[in-house]
This record gives sequence, C-alpha cells and structure tokens, in this order.
Amino acid sequence: MIQKPRVDKLLDQTGAHYAAGVVAAKRARQINAYYHSLSEGAYGEYTPPMVETGTGNYLTIALEETAAGKLKFEYKA
Repeated sequence: MIQKPRVDKLLDQTGAHYAAGVVAAKRARQINAYYHSLSEGAYGEYTPPMVETGTGNYLTIALEETAAGKLKFEYKA
C-alpha cells in the first residue's frame, strides 16, 4: 500500500514525525467541525479544506494540506 502523501514531504514541512501528527490531527478536527457546521447551517466559523482531494477522510485531507505547505504552525516553548 502506498501512503499519500509521502512521509518525506510531510517532514519537509514539519521537521519531525511528531509535529506532522499533531498538526494533521488538529487540522482534521477543524475539517470535521467544518463539515459538521455545514450540516447545521452555520457558515464562516471554520476553514474548508484547502486542497482538492478525492478522499473523504479528514486526516488524509489534513496530511495532504500539510504536505502541500498550506498549514503554518510554530512551536511554543
């Protein structure tokens, strides 16, 4: 099975496996909230997916956004 996006593309953007996982998990929750809010008729509070994808899996969408460089984050000390 080929994983998309590739791990090396994620590491180019985040620098560490842990950071890629944390960033993607948080974004997947935001995407879930976006689609949930659409079903309730609320608009504008959450950002829709920022990449075109053929999957409905929120974590995969978040990983693709991370690999594409669409997500910006910073480490807090």
